[in-house]
Amino acid sequence: MQISSALGTALHGIQKGLTGMDKNAAKIASVEAFNSQNPADVAQPLVDMQNNRLQVEASAKVMKTVDATIGSLIDVVA
Repeated sequence: MQISSALGTALHGIQKGLTGMDKNAAKIASVEAFNSQNPADVAQPLVDMQNNRLQVEASAKVMKTVDATIGSLIDVVA
């Protein structure tokens, strides 16, 4: 896997996770969910937000690994 490809994938994962968090936060804050008698209307977006958080964390770890790899390659070349 090329480094630029790994960085692009990590960045895309972070962006996708943050976009999902934004959408789920809007669902939770909506008047319909707030006034709903069905707890699932709020519970599902909360679960989805946890999944989004995990996606962002995993993508950030990929980015850190790529950064460390680049640092190691530079040390070997230098």
